[in-house]
Amino acid sequence: MTSSLDGIRILDLSRILAGPTATQLLADLGAEVIKVERPGAGDDTRSWGPPHVTRTDGTETDLTGYFLSANRGKQSIAVDFTTPEGAGIIRALVKHCDIVVENFKPGDLARRGLDYDDLVALRPGLIWCSITGFGRTGADADRTGYDFLVQAMGGIMSLTGDPDGAPMKVGVGIADVMCGMYAATGILAALHHRDRSGQGQRVDVALYDAQLAWLINGATNMLVSGKAPRRLGNRHPNIAPYQTIETGDGTLALACGNDAQFARLAGVLGAPGLADDPRFATNRARVAHVDALEAALLPLFAQGTAAAWERRLTAAGVPAGPVRSVAQVLADPDTVARGMLTTLPAEDGLPPLRLLGNPLRMSATPVCAPRRPPFLDEHRDDILRRFGPA
Repeated sequence: MTSSLDGIRILDLSRILAGPTATQLLADLGAEVIKVERPGAGDDTRSWGPPHVTRTDGTETDLTGYFLSANRGKQSIAVDFTTPEGAGIIRALVKHCDIVVENFKPGDLARRGLDYDDLVALRPGLIWCSITGFGRTGADADRTGYDFLVQAMGGIMSLTGDPDGAPMKVGVGIADVMCGMYAATGILAALHHRDRSGQGQRVDVALYDAQLAWLINGATNMLVSGKAPRRLGNRHPNIAPYQTIETGDGTLALACGNDAQFARLAGVLGAPGLADDPRFATNRARVAHVDALEAALLPLFAQGTAAAWERRLTAAGVPAGPVRSVAQVLADPDTVARGMLTTLPAEDGLPPLRLLGNPLRMSATPVCAPRRPPFLDEHRDDILRRFGPA
């Protein structure tokens, strides 16, 4: 059974997280990905540890947990393309690739004669995806963009955290990850266009732009109302009750998305009158009286355990669940059953490696079986033999 992108080859000049996230997803879908890295150091995330994977003999590798998260299924070659020899290798590789992904500052590759406009003649139909911090144009084009900086400047930190607390970043590099997802989507759309027309194109994606796009209702609420959103902790600005609730022994996440669910919630709590209270009868009213709603719910939830409330609410069709730790999520049987954890066999002196799986389930073109992220320059000889300068 073939995968969706069998026969597609990608030259990956990106590093850290946004670009590698995009190219890892495309590798999972069957594309061949050649990852170009700096000689000596490689991708920055090879040094972003601990933890590092250690060999069975106890020696440390250049595979960190961070690097493993975004680089499975790729081949690695180290190239210094600031030199004429290295630039020649890049030009030779481009001739054999359908897609180039890079995340250099605007102008960096052009100064070396290695930008899209320089190389597209070598590969007609080439799709070139540029990922930058703040875009290839505009006042901030020359700024370096990191996830934390973009979360701060792009508004999400102003919405995250307790109402009276400090602005807070999301616990993972979500601005990078979402930018990578937008990049992969743009690349796939460009491939479809090329299939129909034979024409390649440049895809321009910025962390900042992607961050603004996934502010979703946090931004559009303000565009509609003119009122600036604020931090609400675990409450929702448009739905109630949609928050964490303290039970008799722990915290429960409650996601009551409509009036029918709230009526069932009130019944499970033994307080059906709550659904008839004018302050709580509709979602609009509940949002307006969310403090009073929480004050009414907390004493009722305190009478039972989180696990008991979860069972009863789930049985009644009211969305509720525990606030789990990462360790609990990874140990959950359904995580394994859904293929979201995979173990690679021991090889090359490494112990078995456990990685996260791909969430896509495709009946005709399934994602590829995961392949180990590469050591730096691991595939140099094979890549140069197949695609290097003549």
